[in-house]
Amino acid sequence: MRHWLAHWGIVIAFAASCAGQTRAPEIWHLPSAIDHEDLLDGSGGTSGQPRGDFTFEKEDMNGSSPKIVVRDRNHVKWTVKMGPEAQPETVASRFVWATGFFTREDYWMDRIQVQDMPAHLKRGGNLVHDGVIENVRLEHIPDGEKKMGGWKWHANPFTGTRELHGLAVLMAVINNWDLKDSNNSVYRDKAGSEYYAVSDLGASFGGNGEGLTDARSKGNLKTYETSKFITKTTARYVDFATPALPDPLDNLRLPQDAHERLAMRSVTKHIPRADAKWIGSLLGQLSHQQICDAFRAGGYSTPEAEAYAAIMEERIRRLREL
Repeated sequence: MRHWLAHWGIVIAFAASCAGQTRAPEIWHLPSAIDHEDLLDGSGGTSGQPRGDFTFEKEDMNGSSPKIVVRDRNHVKWTVKMGPEAQPETVASRFVWATGFFTREDYWMDRIQVQDMPAHLKRGGNLVHDGVIENVRLEHIPDGEKKMGGWKWHANPFTGTRELHGLAVLMAVINNWDLKDSNNSVYRDKAGSEYYAVSDLGASFGGNGEGLTDARSKGNLKTYETSKFITKTTARYVDFATPALPDPLDNLRLPQDAHERLAMRSVTKHIPRADAKWIGSLLGQLSHQQICDAFRAGGYSTPEAEAYAAIMEERIRRLREL
């Protein structure tokens, strides 16, 4: 009898394991208590912060920003992003996480020392001086997690859902204009769960679209403040300004890229008003202090954080009043 029970216990455990492998993918989960989330330290909290000293592992050639992979003193692996995307991406990750969408743990640091740096990097070498790198974003690489591939805004398991529309509207709120499909990733964690995420949030908190310089289109308070938000509202639908049309010079300089950016515009068009209002209701649970904390997490000064927060709060108000 004991042998029979043990046999069926193994079968049941195996079946449960298989069921776990085939569970439905996720793009959103219900946040526990948005108004109590710590947006200064984000999803990793204080305990999850990277711990120097850092040791160089390899150069990461994905994306347009220079990146390297390092390990900290606790042998935790991090992707270090340099350049103008480091600050806005750290901030953007806080709002994505707080509203129930998926993102990795991000931290901004004004200065890190990296041991065993190679003499030359393929990208970003001018930003490294004697192993010191300033103004960087560190993204945690979880043990056991695998990137399964990418996903497309217009062809995915969540097409037409409130959650996908809400994610698109959130990108418009933060002015993340770089909504290329190649900036989306599907991850599988060590428990077998798959989740869909916008894995590159660096082109946020600037203008509505790519400008002639990164300084205007990424993490620029003035261009964020003067940019448009909602462009059209009907009885049932709403259109958003981000992503904007590509710069005419980009059409000549990078015609393929410009074509892709032209196609991105439809991501935030014809959004059901109810779905836009829904994400506004989630963002509306954040306090003024929480919103300011998110910008402080990205290394912005208190006056800058207050100014950015005022813009976001106005946008959230408009969503809630739809």
